[in-house]
Amino acid sequence: MLKCDFHTYVDSFIDKSRYEQLMSQKYQVIESFNKCDSIGWINVPDETLIQKIIDTATYIKKNFDCFVVIGIGGSFLGSYAFDKIFQNYFKSKDFEILYAGTTLSSKYLDELLEYLQDKNFVLNVISKSGTTMETTITYQLLKDLLKRKYGEDYKNHIIVTTDKEKGSLREEVRENGYISFEIPEDIGGRYSFITPAHLLPLALHYDLTNIIKGYNRGKRLLDEAYEYAVIRHLMFESSKVVENFCLYEENMAFFGEWLKQLFGETEGKNKLGILPMSTIHTRDLHSLGQFIQEGNKILFETFIKIEDSSHYIPYQKQSLHDVNNIVEDSVVKAHYSGGVPCIEFVLDEMNEENLSSFIYFFQLAAAFSGLLFHVNPFNQPGVEVYKNEVRNSLEEIL
Repeated sequence: MLKCDFHTYVDSFIDKSRYEQLMSQKYQVIESFNKCDSIGWINVPDETLIQKIIDTATYIKKNFDCFVVIGIGGSFLGSYAFDKIFQNYFKSKDFEILYAGTTLSSKYLDELLEYLQDKNFVLNVISKSGTTMETTITYQLLKDLLKRKYGEDYKNHIIVTTDKEKGSLREEVRENGYISFEIPEDIGGRYSFITPAHLLPLALHYDLTNIIKGYNRGKRLLDEAYEYAVIRHLMFESSKVVENFCLYEENMAFFGEWLKQLFGETEGKNKLGILPMSTIHTRDLHSLGQFIQEGNKILFETFIKIEDSSHYIPYQKQSLHDVNNIVEDSVVKAHYSGGVPCIEFVLDEMNEENLSSFIYFFQLAAAFSGLLFHVNPFNQPGVEVYKNEVRNSLEEIL
């Protein structure tokens, strides 16, 4: 269950007539959204695909002791953020999942290869194009390790998630007969949570029924998603060009990273968009709190509050979770008094169904936000600029 407060700590910063004008455009924006080519993510996979994912997860757990996900950005952030939220801080789950492919650090990759040397591992390389540099390099290094360890049997240790028809990874699948999954043509990376790219890793630890149920429930939040997009747009028009997602659980840090990619890639075009950032409280109140309270008023904040916790620690007459929420409420009031608009989202509890619903909500809100900026919410042409520079530089030395 999600509760949204877009007004208590926001209304004094916005033009009411402009708010009503944008709200009146809801059905035009929805109509534009429905005409977009990249909204396959509004539908969940069919039962046949879900069963294949579950069967593959069962096969993995039965035959291996470690699952390595190789991807970057939208290819891995959704499942990684989801899994981090429900992991024990100090104990690993029964079946080990490693997420790789996000760095070119020699130290990291050398130590990863050393760690996997004695592991019976299977890897899942995820790339729609098959050309993502970081993913490609990590995949090649780990595939070489598999060949050294297992000889021709290495092919049974590779699962590929990529485009249905084209790309180098699809060619490998055809040549070697790897287990494979498809990323639908009408779904881009940052909107791919409900595809096998994320559902396969999640199926190793979670009941996909709860995830699918929650995701479908998120569709009921269309009105709230549109209003959130409108409020964000009004913040931009009033020179609040940074959105700080305020999180009060350390294990939500990568959910903040997922939000940053979702909104940053969706809106950041044509010299427009809101810069997303995230902070973990109370930690970051002791580093950035001063700037937010009294510094340059370029930002607004979006607080995510978890009403109840399954972990009870008494603290005087309260539970420690209650104290955490009291701090959150107090920070909202303090920052608002310092000229910072604050949006509040409240989940009654953090569970798989609620989180999946929340993910759908944010995807929909991001898409609406892009359309309000009159940009394509589903492309990211600017990312190709650095990639081309890297390719050119490497060609000069290789």
